[in-house]
Amino acid sequence: MKKILNFGSLNADYVYTTDHIVRGGETAASHKMEIFAGGKGLNQSIALSRAGLSVYHAGLIGDDGDFLLSTLAENGVDTRFVGKIPGRGGHTVIQVDKNAQNAILLFGGSNRAVTPEYADEVLSHFEKGDLLLLQNEISALPYIIDRAFELGLLIWLNPSPMDSGVLACDLQKISGFFLNEIEGAELTGSNDPQIILDRMAEIYPTAAVVLTLGENGAWYAKDGTRVFCPAEKADAVDTTAAGDTFTGYFLRGTLEGLSPDAALSLAAKAAAITVSRPGASPSIPKYDEVVR
Repeated sequence: MKKILNFGSLNADYVYTTDHIVRGGETAASHKMEIFAGGKGLNQSIALSRAGLSVYHAGLIGDDGDFLLSTLAENGVDTRFVGKIPGRGGHTVIQVDKNAQNAILLFGGSNRAVTPEYADEVLSHFEKGDLLLLQNEISALPYIIDRAFELGLLIWLNPSPMDSGVLACDLQKISGFFLNEIEGAELTGSNDPQIILDRMAEIYPTAAVVLTLGENGAWYAKDGTRVFCPAEKADAVDTTAAGDTFTGYFLRGTLEGLSPDAALSLAAKAAAITVSRPGASPSIPKYDEVVR
């Protein structure tokens, strides 16, 4: 099998349990505060590993990030390409309310210190046909996409959090997109799932699109094929890493040759388990549990 590289963020997640998401000008007490290893990059690497794939992670940690490195290693992720720089690493402040909805404040820290030179060093170890997974929580994203495309890597992008940095990238070089409704609307100008898929096919005709709609299921579209998968029922506790879990397990299904609907179903089952547990990376299930 070709190699899998996830070039992404590494965050400390400070999670506060609240009755409701705090409004502007409001001061509210939290019931509990916990610290987890997180970041969309780290979560997706762990999801890939727990789905049974061998994955390399690239990204930068700060002086406070050693536990992020050990978390990756403990979960079977190859960390030889993770770098460390002086100063604060990335972190988030996450509110989770009694309905399992969340609000996230992100500080980039070391994740915003990724340079073209560091990217070149990492990418020099990969070759045509290898898979690169990206999110939008690190710097130098346009450069990484350009260089990976030159090398012939298959590039899957989760453009989260959606901002102008994503639009600065040459998205014609993307092999596959993982989008939620918000990201789909930002890229296409529509909130309607079918119109999102139509317009993505028009704008990026060579790319696959996985559009996740939370409890309303998920779609896959490519080359005129369009497949829907309903969401699995779950008693939601924390939705923080649901999308990251879905990403890892969908790629597992795709790489082992499952049909798009079977890969979506596998990913939906895994995401349902994730939302039933607190925390980000600790909530991601292992492959055997999902199959059971």
